[in-house]
Amino acid sequence: MKKATDNKIRKKGLGVKAGRGIGNTAVYIGLVIITLIWLFPFFGIVLESFRVETPMQVSYLWPHKFGFDNYIRLFKETDFLRWFVNTGIMGVCTAVLQTVFVLAMSYGLSRLRFKGRKFLMNAMLVLGMFPGFLTMILIYKVFSDFHLIEQMAPLGLIIVYCASSGMGYYVSKGFFDTIPKSLDEAARVDGATRLQVFYKVILPLSKPIVIYTILMGFMAPWGDFMLASYLIHENSQGMSVAVGMFEWLSKTMVNTNYTMFCAAGVVVAIPVTTVFLLLQKYYVEGVTGGAVKG
Repeated sequence: MKKATDNKIRKKGLGVKAGRGIGNTAVYIGLVIITLIWLFPFFGIVLESFRVETPMQVSYLWPHKFGFDNYIRLFKETDFLRWFVNTGIMGVCTAVLQTVFVLAMSYGLSRLRFKGRKFLMNAMLVLGMFPGFLTMILIYKVFSDFHLIEQMAPLGLIIVYCASSGMGYYVSKGFFDTIPKSLDEAARVDGATRLQVFYKVILPLSKPIVIYTILMGFMAPWGDFMLASYLIHENSQGMSVAVGMFEWLSKTMVNTNYTMFCAAGVVVAIPVTTVFLLLQKYYVEGVTGGAVKG
């Protein structure tokens, strides 16, 4: 009787494992299919960037002739390198400044209790719901008066990207809330100041959220088009890659610059993709660690 029962349990366990294995296999197959569909446009752009038989859009995917002509034209016949440097400078500066502002604001709201704290948090939350383009006319007027448009647009864009960055404190504050306040209190008892507690105790424990904030700040200028095009005003010396590349898609230029546009897209994707892949682990930890109610 006992052996029969054991056999039934063993068979049931094998059946559960087999069903779980089939389910996992189906999930993996589905994920592979979704990944291939998601990567297909990127694969097409890479192939188009190496197509040299014609610079126009064509109806076929696989090039008849491969070469590096589009990349050579990109760096020799255009100002793409200047645009790339402009965007890289904006990305680095924005990443550093935004990280300082966001982490300082987040730590202050997480640890300090002062009059008006709740009102300040709610006010920033409400203001953050309004789209940024509502202030574009005012921004252009102010920056025009300070000569921070056209050739000086990169500096103006850095100021815009960083000016209200402290309002994006939500994820970072949630992460700081998960760190026990007893660590702050112990450091304060030992004579540390608030600033020393922040950068000697809290920041070493907050590597995921610091890298997450840096990553978000670095990626922002690479994809911004609306505000950048408004301030740059078709000045090649101050252009970012998004604005410069968009001009190649106009009706008068797309037939001669389409494959070069694809080559530029590949070059632009390299730094962003590299940074994201290197910091992906910390990005996930930062998001999940900050997704708590504070």
